[in-house]
Amino acid sequence: MKFGVCYYPEHWPQARWATDAKMMREAGIDIVRIGEFAWAKMEPEEGEFTWEWLDTAIETLAGENLQIVLGTPTATPPVWLCKAYPDILPVDSQGRRRHFGSRRHYCANSPAYQTHTRRIVTAMGKRYGQHPALVGWQIDNEFGCHDTARCYCNYCAADFRKWLENKYVMIDALNEAWGTIFWSQTYSHWDEIDPPYLTVTEPNASHVLDFYRFSSDSVVAYQRLQIDLLRELSPDKPLTTNFMGNFPDLNYHDLARPLDFITWDSYPTGYAEVQAQMLYSPTDHRPTFAYDAGDPYVTGFCHDLTRGLKPDKPFWIMEQQCGNINWSHYNTGVRPGTTRLWTWHALASGAEAAVYFSWRSTLFGQEQHHGALLHHDASPAVGYEDLQAMKADRALMAELSALPVKAHVAIIGDYNDLWAIQLQPHRLNFGYHRHLFVFYRALQRLGISVSIVGPDADLSLYKLVIAPTVFLSDERLIASLTAFAERGGDVLIGVRSGFKTLSNRVTDQPLPGPFRELIGGMVADWHSLPPGVGYDIQSTIPGLGGQATVWAEALLPTPITPQREGTIMTTGVRVAHYTSGPFASYAALMEKRAGIGRVFYLGWYPDDDQAETLLAYLAHQVGVPRLAELPASGLIAAARGPYTLLLNFTDEPLTATVDGQLIPVGPRDVRIFKRLT
Repeated sequence: MKFGVCYYPEHWPQARWATDAKMMREAGIDIVRIGEFAWAKMEPEEGEFTWEWLDTAIETLAGENLQIVLGTPTATPPVWLCKAYPDILPVDSQGRRRHFGSRRHYCANSPAYQTHTRRIVTAMGKRYGQHPALVGWQIDNEFGCHDTARCYCNYCAADFRKWLENKYVMIDALNEAWGTIFWSQTYSHWDEIDPPYLTVTEPNASHVLDFYRFSSDSVVAYQRLQIDLLRELSPDKPLTTNFMGNFPDLNYHDLARPLDFITWDSYPTGYAEVQAQMLYSPTDHRPTFAYDAGDPYVTGFCHDLTRGLKPDKPFWIMEQQCGNINWSHYNTGVRPGTTRLWTWHALASGAEAAVYFSWRSTLFGQEQHHGALLHHDASPAVGYEDLQAMKADRALMAELSALPVKAHVAIIGDYNDLWAIQLQPHRLNFGYHRHLFVFYRALQRLGISVSIVGPDADLSLYKLVIAPTVFLSDERLIASLTAFAERGGDVLIGVRSGFKTLSNRVTDQPLPGPFRELIGGMVADWHSLPPGVGYDIQSTIPGLGGQATVWAEALLPTPITPQREGTIMTTGVRVAHYTSGPFASYAALMEKRAGIGRVFYLGWYPDDDQAETLLAYLAHQVGVPRLAELPASGLIAAARGPYTLLLNFTDEPLTATVDGQLIPVGPRDVRIFKRLT
């Protein structure tokens, strides 16, 4: 496990840099990230570079044997650039040009901005690309943050039309895919199509989905512009950018694909206050944790989603919270020991580096109230004290971080499904990530490791694959799930699957569309259920019962004519059924043999207890090991190699059962032990 810190030498007198570098080394820091917001310092006027300060900063840090991650500064174009080329500034969904004075104020499709990006990145690559202290590049910073993933300017409108023409070739094909005959929206020429904004009521959902895809592709292409330059100028240095956990506006699988490794910015208290609203339903019983520890299910979901972007490689935390933050509701103070707990949690989830944000609290600007390893007056803060305390952990951390994370269960997530559900959720609070999170936290409570992977992932690594909602019917994913089951794996598919085509049109087949062959049945009807309404369920799986709430589908096991020659079809078997309401006697959960594996179709949106009971049953059936038997909440179990890690996120001592032995874990503490088998 490597320790790092985000440092901004441009914020402090040069006379202070040597003191900071020495303190970093003495505290156990290995890596320093610099430069990602310093364009105005690097180039105060167009074409006039001032590298001397950055040369000195890098040499000062390298003189203390600190390694450098250098950020390209394109998230913060300087004022001279914005004034000279005002069309680099993005336009929001209300048609308003955004202004200088913050960050991320650029359009990725602006030709002028692309030109200046090439110039600054080329200059940096030529000057520092072969520096011996450089261990990697961070491209830009938090792509899409602050509602900047989508721009509606004229450049984006023109490029969107080109993107559509490349995809559909013929305008009639677009009209058919989008269903533009509805409300007389038919197009005759490509130049008639605008980005979907300022419509009187909801725009065409297929139009919007394609604009979301185009916007994500634009950011991916802009990142590729920088990648191509740095690959040439700094060929032996790995490239990354910093992701934002469960951020929904970009296709992270596409953004991750060309990078060498993945990082994300982990702020547990902020995510517990803000991002948790996207993951828990308002009616969920929220578990109670130590007030300054965040929510380990939310943090873990982001860790595992990040790891799933490149499941075969470890990831980094490029910004690890180490004190209070400044952007959430309460910006909770952090006590001694909490930063250590977060660092161990990251390591347990597959991280090999934690880079703390930041070295010293700034005296000015928008983040004056943000905590750091040092206070504003440069005295040690709570995170610095935790860093010192973790020196005793470093040898074991180094050993564990070199070991693999082995997950036998995968949850499939697709940003196209996320966007399509987001555009037409049909039911209040039916969120795509929220639905995935039900299954994720059930596995966490069961002490079962899980990866969150994309639709094109290699499923042979797993024993159980969960596809909570495959809303858009992707034939490639159906083939992948079929092959996985036929080889002996178990598949669990959830509600609303197969409802639409990839162009966001409802299928004209009986539901669940092309999944019918795989599940051996069909959805006869579906209901969105308002609060207070539930249909009773009975199951042959021990303990699985209660009511279907939120969403229910009436399942009908039926023989399906096989689409492939030589396929032997079997009908789905009813495993649970409704006993009340209009779906009484219909199946609620079906199981079907597929090769030497099985496919389950779950016809309702499960609550926490139902998800836990069902997944415990399925995991046992396919031999997925439970790392520990855990209390109701508060204790997290993880594994790296032969080691089991237990992490307590409460203020009370908790006990887990591992191989029949009771293992106590102190408040906000960690226990690590080596398994015998």
